[in-house]
Amino acid sequence: METMDIPCARCDEFKQRFEAAGFTVHGCKPAAAPEMCTLSYSAPGSAAMAAAVAATATAEAAPAASAAPITATQAATIKAIVNLFETSQVLGDYGKVTVLRNDTGRLTYGRSQTSLGSGNLAKLLRQYCANPGARFAAKLAPQLPRFDRQEAGLDTDKRVHNLLRACADDRVMRETQDQFFDEEYWAPAMRSARNAGVATPLGIAVVYDSKVHGSWNDVRKLTDDEAGTLQQLGEPAWISAYVNRRRQWLAENRNPLLRQTVYRMDAFRRLIDQGFWGLPLPLIVRDQEISPATLAGTPRGCYDGPQPGTRVIALADPVPRGLDVRLVQLALSDRGMDVMADGIFGQTSKTRITEYQIAHGKPATGVADLALIAELVG
Repeated sequence: METMDIPCARCDEFKQRFEAAGFTVHGCKPAAAPEMCTLSYSAPGSAAMAAAVAATATAEAAPAASAAPITATQAATIKAIVNLFETSQVLGDYGKVTVLRNDTGRLTYGRSQTSLGSGNLAKLLRQYCANPGARFAAKLAPQLPRFDRQEAGLDTDKRVHNLLRACADDRVMRETQDQFFDEEYWAPAMRSARNAGVATPLGIAVVYDSKVHGSWNDVRKLTDDEAGTLQQLGEPAWISAYVNRRRQWLAENRNPLLRQTVYRMDAFRRLIDQGFWGLPLPLIVRDQEISPATLAGTPRGCYDGPQPGTRVIALADPVPRGLDVRLVQLALSDRGMDVMADGIFGQTSKTRITEYQIAHGKPATGVADLALIAELVG
């Protein structure tokens, strides 16, 4: 009689499959590992046949009991790699707003670029607005039905885009994005990696990227069919084969936007070729440094200050940046003026301030003094 540990949630599935293959299933009982059970079975044929079926089953079962858990730093490094693919920033760009022509996702937003077309952007924004500490909830809430409807006008609504950029300054939004992306992408990726038998940090990074980017299951099956399974090849050889097959799948894809993303697999190929299966820091990915220092930094384009009214804002060298600039820009945008709320007070911001001053009978200085900031921001 043979035994094998399998996920409890899939016990009935494995019983049916073994019985269909001619095995006798004697039952199952709780295993030592959490959420696992031990299946007892025997085969009327040879021991080799039993071993072959067991190997196939193990390919789909989670080897959680033997896989070493990754560390918090390795998890952060994995997320940083995908952040670089998605937004070119180690910590992600929480305020990034993108609209790609011919992309089914259409308007995308945030650290991992969640999309309007998938319905996930509406879920993210509703989760944010439901938090009583959300700074921009009052402004954003009236727009939520438009996101629910995936309204086409959102792709070109500059006022809404500016509001989304400003939301990234709110720590509640950044924490909401982290929680949302962990629930939508990280946790499923960890389950998929465990179920496939992938245990190394680099291997998990490949799985996570595929879950975020899409079509993990399809390319996994292609790899199994053409190169062999992970259990047959071993993890390093299988992950290498998977990366090669996924690069081919991307390069030959009918979607031109996907063809442009082969760089993701090229980056993984470089890490594989260097043998960095444990993702030791520091790493250079896409010409950017992932290190303890960069992982502990402040996300790009997020401002916790200065607070509005604590300084006069004027064009200078260096160019003024910060929360007060962003809120002034957002106020101008709300009043119908064409300005990007990026928190950087450049020539365009000065011009829009001048235009506002002229329209309201004020001296055309192009300087946001304390009185004007109070009038715009409140």
